[in-house]
Amino acid sequence: MSTLAVKLYPRAYNIKCTDVLLIVELVDGRTISAPLIWFPRLAQANKKQRDNWELLGEGEGIHWSEIDEDLSINGLLVGTH
Repeated sequence: MSTLAVKLYPRAYNIKCTDVLLIVELVDGRTISAPLIWFPRLAQANKKQRDNWELLGEGEGIHWSEIDEDLSINGLLVGTH
């Protein structure tokens, strides 16, 4: 019996930061979250700075220009942020 390998390309469409969590909503319906303390620049940023994000490419990454932080969606999913 063979299996079909499907390559998934996780892409974000919305980002939320609380005082303790980074929450990423993916176009495939999943929501992933990680503790904000994993990302020192985000943890030290104020709410306005955390809310000022942009998607990279077609949602493969997230960029916060004011705090010079970039995260990949694949990295978040495998825990390498």
